[in-house]
Amino acid sequence: MTQIRETVPLEEIDLSDPDAFVERVPHEWFRTLRREAPVFFNPEPDGPGFWVVSRYEDIREVHRRWEIYSSEIGGTSLEDLEPDQIEARKSMIDLDPPRHDEIRRLIKGRFSPRSVKEWEDQVREVAREVIEAALPKGEFDFVREISSEIPMRVFADILGVPQEERRYIIEIGDHLLGNQDPEFARPPERPEHRLLPFSSPAALELFRIGRALAAERRKNPKDDIITQMAFGGLTQREFDVNFVLLATAGNETTRHTITHGLLALIENPDQLERLRRDPSLYPSAAEEMLRWATPVHHFRRTTTQETELAGTKIPAGAKVTTWFTSGNRDETVFERADTFDVGREPSRHRGHMTFGPGGKHFCLGAHLARMEVRVTFEELIPRLRSVELAGPVDRLRSNFFNGIKRMPVRVEAA
Repeated sequence: MTQIRETVPLEEIDLSDPDAFVERVPHEWFRTLRREAPVFFNPEPDGPGFWVVSRYEDIREVHRRWEIYSSEIGGTSLEDLEPDQIEARKSMIDLDPPRHDEIRRLIKGRFSPRSVKEWEDQVREVAREVIEAALPKGEFDFVREISSEIPMRVFADILGVPQEERRYIIEIGDHLLGNQDPEFARPPERPEHRLLPFSSPAALELFRIGRALAAERRKNPKDDIITQMAFGGLTQREFDVNFVLLATAGNETTRHTITHGLLALIENPDQLERLRRDPSLYPSAAEEMLRWATPVHHFRRTTTQETELAGTKIPAGAKVTTWFTSGNRDETVFERADTFDVGREPSRHRGHMTFGPGGKHFCLGAHLARMEVRVTFEELIPRLRSVELAGPVDRLRSNFFNGIKRMPVRVEAA
């Protein structure tokens, strides 16, 4: 077994390297940063370098001061883009107010607690159907058969995408969001592809699907997000990039959380047994899975002026990255932060930051994702007599997504 060090020398830390995340998340790096360099400058081999914010409260401060730490002027990914690329890719998450707020208002009603509650019976029905189809196989890839299938079936209905397109959309999303992984990367084929999300020609396929659906809704409106967007006064570019955002983010983050959640239960059989004995723990277990998984490692902001954070001066125009993966393991906030605890007591004011630490960009789909994770395990665990890994866990090469590509499991149904 690999010996995990408590801390490491600062000079060993390089968060620009996706290879550092292939085997596992380097939590000892973040532990070192929180203790020794909470606002740390990370050089880049092919870029200007970026600041790493690793402590919970400092991450919260960055996300609440959008006028100083902008999502818009540099985008939200580590990649350095030209002005025309930034402009072409501006989805909702890459905007500051007021335009961010206008687009968010257009669709946020679909994700309110009341709206999400109305979806619970349908989510439960989908979860049962998917789980009951998978378990008789005995041995299967949990990602393909269950954790990717449930959220995409649900989101296809909410978004207004035909169910027969859902598997194709999952595959396109893998190419886009897994673009640092050689298995999924699709490099630009023509010069104009540099303007596409992730510079990937795969985005054109989602543009095509979204535009066809919007054209149909303008003729035959329905009660779904596509209809709201089609009549929402968006430009074609705004429609395209926000359709890509919703079609991919609605599946990827929930899928990875469900996968990591089951992996954590397999690796911590005492916690699986607690859930079996006490079904009242499912809500807290879902929150702990979200904290534990942290499917999005970080987001980038760009400073609009010189500022100071945790005693460190940061110049104007600097890349600043907030690492939710680190904030969710901050020892000053979470007792026994490196322990997976399905009964972890929630805090009203200092909960996990998997959906963001609050502020303008708090995840629109947070209520839906919470419910999907909880319902999935409420339906899965009682149907399992046993579950174990049937092979190695295949992780995504990415310093942005904490993704699992494949997780073979062997199950015995109850």
